[in-house]
Amino acid sequence: MLDIDEAVIEIFGVSFGWWAIVVFLADLTIRILAVIYVPRNRMPSAAMGWLLAIFFIPFAGVFLFLLIGNPKLPRKRRKRQDDINSYIASVVAELPHDATLAETPEWLPSLVYLNQHLGGFPLMGGNSATLHADYGESLQGMIDDIDRAVDWVHVEFYILCLDETTAPFFDALENAEKRGVEVRVLFDHVASLRTRGYHKMTRRLTAMGADWHRMLPLDPLKWKWQRPDLRNHRKLLVVDGSVAWIGSQNIIDRSYNKRSNIRRGLKWQELQARVDGPVVGAINAIFLTDWYSETDELLIETSVRREEVELTAAPVTGDLACQVVPSGPGFEGENNLRLFLGLLWAAQERIVITSPYFVPDEPLLYAVTTAVQRGVPVDLFVSEIGDQPTVYHAQRSYYEALLRAGVRIFLYPKPFILHSKHFTIDSEVAVLGSSNMDMRSFGLNLEISLLVRGEDFVRDMRSIEDEYRSKSRELSLDEWLKQPLRSTVLDNLARLTSALQ
Repeated sequence: MLDIDEAVIEIFGVSFGWWAIVVFLADLTIRILAVIYVPRNRMPSAAMGWLLAIFFIPFAGVFLFLLIGNPKLPRKRRKRQDDINSYIASVVAELPHDATLAETPEWLPSLVYLNQHLGGFPLMGGNSATLHADYGESLQGMIDDIDRAVDWVHVEFYILCLDETTAPFFDALENAEKRGVEVRVLFDHVASLRTRGYHKMTRRLTAMGADWHRMLPLDPLKWKWQRPDLRNHRKLLVVDGSVAWIGSQNIIDRSYNKRSNIRRGLKWQELQARVDGPVVGAINAIFLTDWYSETDELLIETSVRREEVELTAAPVTGDLACQVVPSGPGFEGENNLRLFLGLLWAAQERIVITSPYFVPDEPLLYAVTTAVQRGVPVDLFVSEIGDQPTVYHAQRSYYEALLRAGVRIFLYPKPFILHSKHFTIDSEVAVLGSSNMDMRSFGLNLEISLLVRGEDFVRDMRSIEDEYRSKSRELSLDEWLKQPLRSTVLDNLARLTSALQ
């Protein structure tokens, strides 16, 4: 043993300085604590991803875990969510939700009960809805409804951007303000901040007199902070409580105004639904929830004109039964994942999935592949090319397992990014909204999904799926197995990082 004054210790014939001993003990402590703390109340795939990161790069892994390892909103925000959930539960009994479940599939009532238990909203009958797959047509449809607004307009989008394409949308909001219409606007802070012209957009909203707020703002100087990749991914528009728009489309040019997208000629393909009927009140309640979360203002209690924002139902307009399913880190469970799993296991005839980012966890992967193995055909529509390399490669890492199980994968052709988010089950149930089928949408994003029961609506969505199929090419297992090794390596690495929740 060397003299301690030399600050060196010899172990098994190897000399170590005190600093090396400290580093070794710190590293060992990190690994032990990680095994104890990381897996707690976390999905196994996410826990394994974080443990691998911490074990391979201990200090950097711990830093990242402390920064983005908590998949929940701050306690104050969760308390706000609980407050408004309690209010919604108190008025749900007053909403008409006799949605005629007598002639539905045997499995649907239990799924409806699950959704209401998780998200608070019942299945509501008497609605009508039209699908809009053309980018410009849906944008113009929203503008037309704003132009008809009499009392109020509620705007909530993940990305809100003022550019040449969306300028008429902002003109419509300004004209509504001039008519005395109350315009309230919410947009995700980080997502919108990353777009060109962000400050120009906020100045325009201020100048027109709109009441606008950022969702999940990152502003440490004002003590507004949460995990930076927790985002509000919802996209909805409600006008006068009588009509709502919901789907995948943001308010931005189809190229997303990125130089790389413009250079590649990329264009986003979306699907929006224009909805009227009693369920509009439930869609508006999602806006009220997010408004309260960002402002501490519960509009239902403070509004002079309570009819502006009350959860009273709009008149019956059709024969569709609809149920709103909110999800996100403000809820205890992954509401959207549970909805999707319930539908996939219940399907008896056919499943068609459209998702721009299909990165399933194990339960979802098993539900999809097992459906094929029990005789239910499954079609999956994804983009041939990707706009987000990490997610694109993570998605590709599942293709072999899906193809071997018998899932038919259709690649929507470039230069289009198939950004639509919807799927159909058998001949009378469909879901659309803002949620992707990936672990980010299940655990980190605030999302909104709309379950629709109605053969006519499903038939319309099948027509859109058939159009996708006519433009796409089917990926075969033989073609996929010819992928170069470098692509396989990238896919597998991306798959590992996708689990870091």
